[in-house]
Amino acid sequence: MNPLKIGQHTIELPIVQGGMGIGVSWDRLAGTVSLEGGLGIISAIGTGYYQNMQYAAKVINSRPYDTQNLYSFEALKEIVKNARKICAHKPIGVNIMCAINDYSRVVADACKSGIDIIISGAGLPTNLPELTKNFPNVALVPIVSSAKALKIICKRWTQRYGRVPDAVVLEGPLSGGHQGFTYEQCAMEEYQLENLIAPVKEEIREWGDFPLIAAGGIWDKNDIDKAMALGADGVQMGTRFIGTHECDADEVFKQVLIEAKKEDIQLLKSPVGYPARGVRTNLINLVDKREGPAIKCVSNCVTPCQRGKEAKEVGYCIADRLADAWKGKRESGLFFTGANGYKLKEIISVKELLHKLVNGE
Repeated sequence: MNPLKIGQHTIELPIVQGGMGIGVSWDRLAGTVSLEGGLGIISAIGTGYYQNMQYAAKVINSRPYDTQNLYSFEALKEIVKNARKICAHKPIGVNIMCAINDYSRVVADACKSGIDIIISGAGLPTNLPELTKNFPNVALVPIVSSAKALKIICKRWTQRYGRVPDAVVLEGPLSGGHQGFTYEQCAMEEYQLENLIAPVKEEIREWGDFPLIAAGGIWDKNDIDKAMALGADGVQMGTRFIGTHECDADEVFKQVLIEAKKEDIQLLKSPVGYPARGVRTNLINLVDKREGPAIKCVSNCVTPCQRGKEAKEVGYCIADRLADAWKGKRESGLFFTGANGYKLKEIISVKELLHKLVNGE
C-alpha cells in the first residue's frame, strides 16, 4: 500500500479512521490509529461530554446545556492534546459536520487546537476555506456522495478562494450513521460506492490532482484492494475501528455490535433529515410506538432539527441518544454502524487491526 498525501501531510498507510460521534472516536482511538501509521480522526461532535462533562460550563439533566457547551472548545483542546500524547507529531484530523450549530466556531476551535486535517460532510462545506484562512497548513477534505457535489465544491472554492480540496472522501450508501442519499437511492445499483468512484475520479481530473478516499462498507483488505483497483487512493473505515480496545465508546457499545445480526442493521429516520444506519434496538422499537424517552432539546445540536422540532417528529433526540450509546446505555442508546457491522466478532487492538487490513490475515 502506498502512503497517502493530504496537503502537506503524509499518511504512512492509506487508511483513514472515520470520525464517529458522540465520543466513539476521541483521543484514545484517533491517537492510536495515527501512532500506528493510519490517519486518526477525532469527532468534534458532543465534546462537552468528554471526561464526565468537566469542560461544559453548564449541565442540565446530565446533558451539556446548549450549543456552546455541547461543542466545548476546552474539551476539544484537551482531546487533541491527549491524542498528541499518543501519536506525537504524526498527522491527526478532526471530523466536523456542516449540519451542526456553531459550525464556523467549531472549525475555528479545531484549527486553534492544532489539528492537521479537517474532514467535513453532512452538507457541502462550501465556505470551509474562508473559515480556515488563518491556518493555511490545515488540510481541507470535504465528504461527498457524487461527482456533482464535488463539482459544486471545487467550483466555489476555486472562484472564491483560489484552491481545491486537499483530498475528498467519497462515501457510499453502506456507511454507518447519516447517508448522503435518499432511502431509495441507498438500495439502487448506480449509487453504490463501486459505481461512484470512476465519475468522481473523472471530476477530480477537471480540477487538478488530489486523492480520492473511498468510504462506506469497506471491511477488509479485499475491499481495500477493490477500491484501489477502481481508482481510490485511500479508504476511510469507521465501524471496523469500533471493534478495538482503544475505541473510546463503552464496552457495551462494542458488545451491541458483536451481538447484532445482519437484519438488525437498518436505515433509520433521523432528526438531521438524512437516513441514518444503525442497529435496531429497544430504543427504535419504542420510538416506532411513540414511547421513546422524553425529548427536551437540552443541547441544541444540529441546525436541521430546529431546536427539537424534527426530533419530536421522528421520535427521539439524536444528541441524547448517541450520548447514551457512547455511555453504554443499551436500552436508550442509538448505536450507529455501517452495513457490515454484523461481521464484527471480536475486540482487538488497533495495531492488530491495521496489520490485518494491510496483510489480509
